[in-house]
Amino acid sequence: MSTPVRIVILGGGPGGYEAALVAAELGADVTLVSREGLGGNSVLWDCVPSKAMIVSAEAMGWMQSAHRLGVRHPSGADIAAKATVDMAAVLDRVQTLARNQSNDIATKVGKAGVRIVEGSGRLAGPDAVEVERGAGRSDRLPADVVLVATGSRPRVLGFSEPDSQRVFTSRELFSLRELPERLIVVGSGATGAEYAHAFARFGSSVHLISSRDQVLPGEDPDAAAVIEDSFERWGATIHRRRRAVDLQRSGDGVRVKVGRSAAGGMANDPEEEWVEGSHVLFCIGQVPVTEGIGLEEAGVSLDDNGAVEVDGVSRTSARTVYAAGDVTGRMMLASVAAMQGRNAMWHALGSAVAPIRWDAVAACIFTDPEVASVGLSPRGEGQVPMRTVCLPLRGNPRAKMAQSTDGFVKLHAMEGSGTVLGGTVVSRGASDLVMPISVAVHNRLTVSQIAHSFSIYPSMSGSLQETARLLMGEPTGDSAPA
Repeated sequence: MSTPVRIVILGGGPGGYEAALVAAELGADVTLVSREGLGGNSVLWDCVPSKAMIVSAEAMGWMQSAHRLGVRHPSGADIAAKATVDMAAVLDRVQTLARNQSNDIATKVGKAGVRIVEGSGRLAGPDAVEVERGAGRSDRLPADVVLVATGSRPRVLGFSEPDSQRVFTSRELFSLRELPERLIVVGSGATGAEYAHAFARFGSSVHLISSRDQVLPGEDPDAAAVIEDSFERWGATIHRRRRAVDLQRSGDGVRVKVGRSAAGGMANDPEEEWVEGSHVLFCIGQVPVTEGIGLEEAGVSLDDNGAVEVDGVSRTSARTVYAAGDVTGRMMLASVAAMQGRNAMWHALGSAVAPIRWDAVAACIFTDPEVASVGLSPRGEGQVPMRTVCLPLRGNPRAKMAQSTDGFVKLHAMEGSGTVLGGTVVSRGASDLVMPISVAVHNRLTVSQIAHSFSIYPSMSGSLQETARLLMGEPTGDSAPA
């Protein structure tokens, strides 16, 4: 019997634990090194906690709708007017969910036969990993293949060091015990938008600092416009074309100095001004965790941003070392990390594997409404000729019933063949509604095939079928039917 391939994985996030499961299924001898619970940043500090908190925030929105839907207090009072947020209870629930999910993952990985080693690992060349276990103890793990999946950490500016009291990144946020009275959110990408939405729903006075003309600068401009409108209806203030340049802390609040961003500003905008708040949350991106783990000594090349360079199957410049997830600096999504990790193990262990198709990655921003997208769009450079139809949800009967008519379904198809190239869904539950578009993009289905598939009546997905049908007969390009 041949000796099993020895695989050591650094990092227990989605890239690491999904890779471990695949490698164990294929008969490898697998050791996973993690300095915190399994699930990594995604489960412990990011995706699971933030989305769980957003569900609590959305409950405030449901109560706002209850009165209009005929659900009322016996006194006739508006239920939402009586509701308050217990921030400590919300975040205790969030952290319990995160810990339970982490424990579930550890149980699953352990049952698969993977050894889990707690400690801080670093490469000792391309074929071994050293693990610091604490109390002066260390282990050396020989490896035929190493997977680096050490994730990322929140970016911190020189003046924005978090203190877990008034100044936060997404990692410290869950130490809050009371609802911020006036929260400044710096950064209007996906993370900043999600937290701005949640705290506005909870009742905080939210000030969102956006360096661009619109929030969500990487998303469809029509989607960004819907989210901006939702924010402002919930009382949030958006400071456009501004960037944080300084911070002052006091016993009862913070002041953030903002100046004109690279996007410029209006003629009457002051060069600099102070925004006052009780707390500030910085959501200004993630930095790959590559320092101090022996990558360069092992012959692993990093790019100018400090991310590990990989090819289409997650190989690095060192023959025996692979990398997956945020550490590669690509699309920082749990789903991408998991696929990179699986691909790395399939390739390392001799299974057939295709490179990740970056044009088929689906993503979602969990605001209300949600913004989900997949594939190509007309805004990209060097794209194939395509036609687009955008169908607002205000005509969807299910959306009317749920009073969720904000948003739209937008599809992009190749001219001539009608092959679905991409799409955007802005709606409640868009994270689920985008799945049929993702399947269509991945399998190169046509709008005709979607249009001829059955949908439920009444349903939100009916708008997807109708959009495909409209695109079948749309000869000229962009369209937004009433």
